[in-house]
Amino acid sequence: MNRANVSRYLNELVEEGKLEKIHGRPVLFKFKDELKKTYNYNVESKNSSIDEIIGATGSLKLSLQQAKAAIIYPPNGLHTLILGETGVGKSYFAELMYTYGIESKRFNNKSPFITFNCADYADNPQLLISNVFGVKKGAYTGANNDRDGLLKKADGGIIFLDEVHRLPPQGQELLFTFMDKGYFRPLGETEKVIKASVQIIAATTEDPSSNLLKTFVRRIPMTITLPTLKNRGVNERYKLIELFIKEESKRINKNIYITHKALAAFLSYQCLSNIGQLKSDIQLACAKSFLNYKLNKKKYVLITQEDVSSEVKKELLDTNNYIKKVYDVLKIKGDVISFYYKENDEETIENYIKIEDDIDFYDGIERKFIELKNKGLDEDEINEIINIGIESHFKSYVGQVPKEAEKSSVKKIVGEEILNLVDYILNFAEKKLKRNYGENIYVAFALHINETIKRINKGKKIYNPKLDFIRANYNNEFLVAMEITKKIECNFKIQLPLDEIGYITLFLVKNYLYLEQAADEKVNIVLVLHGESTATSMANVVNELIGVNHIIPIDMPLNMEGERIYSIVKGIVEKIANDKGTLLLVDMGPLVNFADMIYEETGIIVKSIDGVTTSTVIETCRKAIFCESLDSIYKAIVNKTIYDNNMDTKMNLNKENIIITACFTGDGAAERLKRIIKDKIHIDKNVDIISMNIINRIEFLTAIDYYKENYNIIAIVGTIPIYIKDILFISAIEILQKEGIKKLETRLKEENIYNNISETLKEHLVVKDCHQLLNIVKSVIDKIKCDLSIEIMKEVELGIVLHICFLVDKLIKGYNETKFELIDEFKKQYSRELVLIEEAIKPLEEIYEIKIGMNELAYICKMFLCNSKESPFSLSTT
Repeated sequence: MNRANVSRYLNELVEEGKLEKIHGRPVLFKFKDELKKTYNYNVESKNSSIDEIIGATGSLKLSLQQAKAAIIYPPNGLHTLILGETGVGKSYFAELMYTYGIESKRFNNKSPFITFNCADYADNPQLLISNVFGVKKGAYTGANNDRDGLLKKADGGIIFLDEVHRLPPQGQELLFTFMDKGYFRPLGETEKVIKASVQIIAATTEDPSSNLLKTFVRRIPMTITLPTLKNRGVNERYKLIELFIKEESKRINKNIYITHKALAAFLSYQCLSNIGQLKSDIQLACAKSFLNYKLNKKKYVLITQEDVSSEVKKELLDTNNYIKKVYDVLKIKGDVISFYYKENDEETIENYIKIEDDIDFYDGIERKFIELKNKGLDEDEINEIINIGIESHFKSYVGQVPKEAEKSSVKKIVGEEILNLVDYILNFAEKKLKRNYGENIYVAFALHINETIKRINKGKKIYNPKLDFIRANYNNEFLVAMEITKKIECNFKIQLPLDEIGYITLFLVKNYLYLEQAADEKVNIVLVLHGESTATSMANVVNELIGVNHIIPIDMPLNMEGERIYSIVKGIVEKIANDKGTLLLVDMGPLVNFADMIYEETGIIVKSIDGVTTSTVIETCRKAIFCESLDSIYKAIVNKTIYDNNMDTKMNLNKENIIITACFTGDGAAERLKRIIKDKIHIDKNVDIISMNIINRIEFLTAIDYYKENYNIIAIVGTIPIYIKDILFISAIEILQKEGIKKLETRLKEENIYNNISETLKEHLVVKDCHQLLNIVKSVIDKIKCDLSIEIMKEVELGIVLHICFLVDKLIKGYNETKFELIDEFKKQYSRELVLIEEAIKPLEEIYEIKIGMNELAYICKMFLCNSKESPFSLSTT
């Protein structure tokens, strides 16, 4: 047999678990049972300490395989040389090898691990050698007694020689003699030899070929090279940062928070001394933040940019790294990240208050993912399990729903003739355009054609404002639509105008129907400042710091007329318009009114912020390039929350409820859906149904933005998928199959339930105006959700509303607050969250003249944290 085949067969036996592969020179294979029987090694240990090291399945995977082989190689392991730059963790790695030796039963618990840094005695070679090998009395001046060396003390275990290149040639020769023969002579000894069984692990930062004797290097069969921090990847660096901050959290016995900017700096900077320097820099930042916490009597320990050394902060200028490492890797949503050394303890996590609620399919997936991850499964295993679950769900719940079932629902609305026509049209289009159309298109198209035919028969005009755009950009689909039009005209003896052909084209355009914004679209930032070059200078600074050319400057000379500058600003806004909108950053005066003026004239979503500074522009630009929405950027920059601390705001707590129906024209299917909803559901007087067209995406989203500000949008019902954050979407087919009607009824009940609660509370509370109390509590909860950057289920929110209402009543009556177990521990872990909740709840204290103590605040905090949709600390409610 040739060598390749032998190697292949042996490796197959290793995969089957019949053989153990022992790395080295040469590679050896042994039966596992023989290995365990002969040497009593526990080579199958699954939870050894060495496997827990950060990078065990990544950058250190090969190094760990080599380390394990070096330890368990019969009969006494393999001498090992660890290579790597300063600070990569050579000493720690050697200790892990020793620990693995004990766990695998290669060593016993009493086996020694002796560490010696050769650099400590590099200036005195005799003393260095005597420390390693021992010394005989009189060997040199000052050697007044016989003294055992470290090599003898390490008998039966490991000696770790750090900076071994500082060992002089004589010492290296003595060492390789010991490796060859198993004995050595102390310095000055000429007759007596000392035998010892010692595994040598040496480490150096230098190139062994130029700094060590070749005869010495040749006798070390295993060489392990540890990667630099730069080569270990950002995921591993984040885990190291997390580890080091948690270590400091344990030292001060408090939760430690860090801003994402500070964390980004630690993730990005060129840490020349590797892990050792990273740990020191983190300790320094923690010490500074702790000092600030103590001296300034802060309520929690927060690491900010000011606490980070200048060398570390320099890397924030490389914003491309910043974006990748903070948002792509960490996936964080807030501005502050929390680390606590006990965050996985049962007392602080698993005993959270649970509020039961029904979870939908996607909540189930998320919670299943968290559950499996907590059990230690890797992502591939989790994905495999969840994919099986998804398939099972759709087989049992959705199942193989025949197209005929959906046809029967639509047939009641449009009739069999139109159904047959749509079947023909879509089959024709699929062959011509070589693409497949899903059921949503089928339903939407059927409803659209039905209403179009009715409209034409009634003599109503069809107008398509985007006809020229459609013809220019979707030429192939437009030509197919013209052929389809002939079939429709022939079947129904009507004549379709060119505008209608444009609408049919849109149904054929793949992906046009989805109102999801393009991934690369960002909020536009236009900077308008008085002065000859003020805006340009500031924009250049910001663009250079951030690393992208995103800020558009407009300089406004002091003598320029307002109408002229408005015309320039408006022209630029129109030119760069996209679905995400535009934010105007201005300095003063009437410039702040430009946003409303542009919106009124063009329909483009524009907001403005005045009194801007360089730091404001930097933060705005940073949020924009991270693809945050216009609304979230605006609120974050101007600190616009649902209400301010004095309750002097534009709170609209009694918004009218609306349901929006949508289709391309706003007249056809949208109006039909509106009628169906009115027929199927008892709509209260305070609920209005508005039909809208989606032919112009920008205008549609602008209108939605307006309605969100002034109304409470119950849901959007459309013939095509419309995905807008925080708004329920119900498809037309769901409405026709009654599932959508149930969703709407449930949603309306959720909104009406607060009115019923207000009436019920009157019978149980001493508060006179329960409606006012309910509204204030709702606004408090909204502020807490905003400040903590979390979302919770409606059922959960209702439970928290009731809890706070009864809490206010209890305190008004003079009862004591409920004691919270382990309050001190909870305060240490969630100090920042408690401060934010304490601030948010002040209006209740001021209006009702009560004091909500820390115990009650802790209960409220716990309710939010353990029921957040996105928090990794959420608990299963199943």
